[in-house]
Amino acid sequence: MLKKDLILRNPAVQILGKDSLFQGRFGAVLSRAGVGKTRFLVQIALVKLLEDEQVLHVSLSDQMEKINVRYNEGFSDLVDSIGYVDPAKASEAWDDISHNKVAISYNESTFDSSKIRDYLNSFTGTDLEIPKALVVDGLNFDTDITNTLTELEEIAQEFNLFIWFSMQIHREEAFCDDGFPIQLENHKDRFDKAILLLPVENKIQATILKDGDKTSQEFLLDPSSVMPV
Repeated sequence: MLKKDLILRNPAVQILGKDSLFQGRFGAVLSRAGVGKTRFLVQIALVKLLEDEQVLHVSLSDQMEKINVRYNEGFSDLVDSIGYVDPAKASEAWDDISHNKVAISYNESTFDSSKIRDYLNSFTGTDLEIPKALVVDGLNFDTDITNTLTELEEIAQEFNLFIWFSMQIHREEAFCDDGFPIQLENHKDRFDKAILLLPVENKIQATILKDGDKTSQEFLLDPSSVMPV
């Protein structure tokens, strides 16, 4: 019951809907540095974990210890958003799902999409469940990553998984005519989902840039937890 309650409270579910969250191939969370991209990506990943499914989190910006801290904090924020939860039950739920997350840390020089394919292929012939979602945090969309995205798209199709990316934008850059930051504009046909996070006074405004009929809907989030306010 607690897992179901946590899924319903998840900000990604409240904004995009649980059924929509992993439909398609690619999704992006866009913001300037330090606004909350990674925190929101963790909440997206927690939806799969709470459904007892595997998630692969690949970071080009955080070391393993930091990734684990982010998930611990994200789960705690989710529990706190409900109100009082028996600490023993919360701890039991975390112990039950935390092993479903696999984190891998790279940097720009060591990241190679073929390594992700090799990792996923290692599940073949074993009793282990292949991850249903992949999070890629820290990929530099200011450079030409067309080949990398093509390779990741092939991996998504081959292993039937959805990939969520963080996408950093910059204060000094104007949006394109269709309302997309240039980082998304350059690859917009590949992305089925996109959420823009912008600081507004003492809140974060989350705007759906791509998701069918939900496009342009706006939500306010707590900047410390990315929980809806």
